Amino acid sequence: MAIVVNVVLSALVIGVAAWLSGSFPRAAGFLVALPLATILVLPMAHLQHKDAESTVEFATSILIAIPVVMLFLLPLILALRAGWSFWLAYVVACLWLIPAFFLHRYLLRLL
Repeated sequence: MAIVVNVVLSALVIGVAAWLSGSFPRAAGFLVALPLATILVLPMAHLQHKDAESTVEFATSILIAIPVVMLFLLPLILALRAGWSFWLAYVVACLWLIPAFFLHRYLLRLL
């Protein structure tokens, strides 16, 4: 049941953000930037596992991943401003997620 609630809430937020992006792109950007998945998943994971240490490790991984993954936006913005097509810029930005995964793993080992 928790998975269904999470999916419905996530879909609702994504749908509202996509709808808002046409008329209110700044409000939609703020909504998307909120850690909604984290807000939903942390208590659900904690209730399921009831392990504080696991929750701390999970939260630490999220904390490290957020800035690394958000760098996805930098090549997208730079490529679009340089006149690239949206889809080429999007693919290049998505490709960033491959080294971002390994950067995330490396940074977690340092902790």
